[in-house]
Amino acid sequence: MPDNKNDAFVYATYPDLRDKRVVITGGGTGIGSELVSAFVGQGARVWFLDIADEASRQLADSLAGAAHPPRFMRCDLTDLNALAATFAAIESEAGGIDVLLNNAANDDRHGIDDVTPEYWENRMAVNLRHQFFCAQAAVRSMRRDGGGVILNFGSISWHLASSQLSLYMTAKAAIEGLSRGLARDLGEHNIRVNSVIPGAVRTPRQQALWHTPEEEARILAGQCLRERVEMQDVAALSLFLASNNARRCSGREYFVDAGWYGA
Repeated sequence: MPDNKNDAFVYATYPDLRDKRVVITGGGTGIGSELVSAFVGQGARVWFLDIADEASRQLADSLAGAAHPPRFMRCDLTDLNALAATFAAIESEAGGIDVLLNNAANDDRHGIDDVTPEYWENRMAVNLRHQFFCAQAAVRSMRRDGGGVILNFGSISWHLASSQLSLYMTAKAAIEGLSRGLARDLGEHNIRVNSVIPGAVRTPRQQALWHTPEEEARILAGQCLRERVEMQDVAALSLFLASNNARRCSGREYFVDAGWYGA
């Protein structure tokens, strides 16, 4: 059997994604930036939201030669008025939304004794609340247009019971329940909703802050596949779930974690 692990990664092509109107939250850096590149590469029309101005503008500039260059829209998703205005602007410009990827999140570590009520509210706003209100905003045009796709991004962390992430894990566990509830309520409108559950993805942020050689060894020891999960692996799964190839997939959790059961 050939060893393909060092081959260049090539995305499958999904012709039905061409010209689709795609909104990606947290699209300026990390997994989000790869989602933007992957969907632009399919010929989709992409709007991405972030507060990381410099990185987002660099990403948009790097894809300026695409058939549909992506549009960066600065939006603080914890500000629900700004969120609503941004989605209204996208709908006005695009005429509707076909695919929403709720990717934005922040996995800052915290100790139990350090959590204040204000910090709790902030973490829920950053990691959970906006997923519902982005979906609510996108669904209006999806219903009108006869269907759509919503992908809510969770995390392997709560399945493993990771340390110093109690609030993050609370939010990420709730996202799976949110996805199932939305899938049930919106199925009659031909709107599919699923959760994408990334494992220990090798992103610049994770590598800079937490993925030391010792941590990488621990991760690999806990995975069935002894290869790191890359941002492209998450984007590849997302492309499939957004496409018509996944037309009967809804209300479920899809893991891309190399079979990580902890160590």
